[in-house]
Amino acid sequence: MITSREDLDAIKQSCQAMVTNSSRLSAGAAIIPLPGVDVGSDVAILMRLIPRINHQFGLTPEQIESLDTEAKLFVMTAISNTGSKMAGKYITKKLIVMLLQKMGVRVAAKGVSKFVPFVGSAVAGGISYTAMKMMGNRHIEDCYQIALATLENDRELVVVDEEKPLSHDD
Repeated sequence: MITSREDLDAIKQSCQAMVTNSSRLSAGAAIIPLPGVDVGSDVAILMRLIPRINHQFGLTPEQIESLDTEAKLFVMTAISNTGSKMAGKYITKKLIVMLLQKMGVRVAAKGVSKFVPFVGSAVAGGISYTAMKMMGNRHIEDCYQIALATLENDRELVVVDEEKPLSHDD
C-alpha cells in the first residue's frame, strides 16, 4: 500500500529499472535479422511489463475493484484524466498491438532496417530500445500521476475528517 510520496518515488524507480531491463530485451530481439521476430517479442515483453507496473502502483483491475466505491470512482476518474490506455485495464495482446501500431513509424523503420547488413540490426536494436523505453516510461508517469492524485485525495479526506467538529452527540 502506498502511504507516502517516498513510497511512490521508490515504486517509480523500481518500475523504471524494469522498463530498462525490458528495453534491453527488446533491443536484443530486434538485432536478430528476421523480420517480425522483434514485434512478437515486444508484444510478449509488454504483456508482462505493463501488468507488473500496474500492480506496483496498485492499478490492476483487481486492486481497483477491491477499493470502496468512492475510492474506486476517484481512481477511475484519475485514470480517465491522464488519458492512460493501460492503467486499470486487463492487458491483452490486442491492446498491446494497437498501442504498438500507434508507434507504427518506429516499428516499420525497425523492420526495414534489418535488411541493411550489420548496421541495420544495430539501428533496429536502437529503435526498439528507445521505443520500449519511451512506452514503458510514459506508462510509469501516467501511473505515478494517478497514484499521486489518489494519495493526495486520501490525505485531504483524512484532514477533513480530523477538522470535523464534534457534535454534542459524540
